[in-house]
Amino acid sequence: MQEHVVADRSDGPYAITTGPDNALWFTLVHSGHIGRLVPGRQPTTHRLDPACGPTIITTGPDGALWFTEYQAHRIGRITTDGTISEFPLPTPGCGPFGIAAGPDGALWFTETAADRIGRITTEGRVSEFPLPVTGAFPSAITAGADGGMWFTLNQANAIGRIGMDGTIAVHPLPTEAAAPVGIAAGPDGALWFVEIAAGQIGRMTADGRVTEFPLPDRTARPHAITPGPGGDLWFTEWGGNRVGSITADGMIQVHDLPTPGSEPHGITLGPDGALWAALETGALARITR
Repeated sequence: MQEHVVADRSDGPYAITTGPDNALWFTLVHSGHIGRLVPGRQPTTHRLDPACGPTIITTGPDGALWFTEYQAHRIGRITTDGTISEFPLPTPGCGPFGIAAGPDGALWFTETAADRIGRITTEGRVSEFPLPVTGAFPSAITAGADGGMWFTLNQANAIGRIGMDGTIAVHPLPTEAAAPVGIAAGPDGALWFVEIAAGQIGRMTADGRVTEFPLPDRTARPHAITPGPGGDLWFTEWGGNRVGSITADGMIQVHDLPTPGSEPHGITLGPDGALWAALETGALARITR
């Protein structure tokens, strides 16, 4: 593992993704910046409203990066040359958090404080879809292999799915108060997610069947998950100061980060074939086998 300082400790690197320009793009949740790092070079940052709280970032179908502004209740867009656009959302105080590109050419996002799933076109037109549960705190979202968008319901202890027609299904989890957060589509066609309160990795098939895999440290507070090289899924342990991997049949390995208390959050497969994790203490960690 190698750590690359990209910001002050107070800036809070939070989410990370690989952009279409073969650079790493990341959010600085506390200082209101979007960062960019080409491996082997110095990072650059782009300033937003300092209080907007940029959280999750993803590549859009238009070749730009799209991100949520959790505190400002907006969706943001930044081109690879640094041009920024921001789109206010129709529901006040909705708290957008997760965002992912859908199979329909739009971006889909969660509204944590409004019990809604949102959709925004690349032109900025927004639609919202109410969930059938209240107080659910919808969090991360990803595109599934079945053509739907899958999302975690952190406070409802469930995984949800929304189809391109707006039809929503909710699948409860077997472990009570598991509090799922990160979710990703696996190479096996299933959805993989982390249960931050239960210390488990979960797997759900498209018809809602769930398997759960306990972590060696049940207090590790897993936060984010992403597909890695070779068919494994990789995840961060925010409370355990580790990153880990899980195979399709549930074999888990965990690895300590070099700096104590580094608070790993987002994780992604980088343009160089390594895993990169955002450390809230101001760095990005590069992980190779």
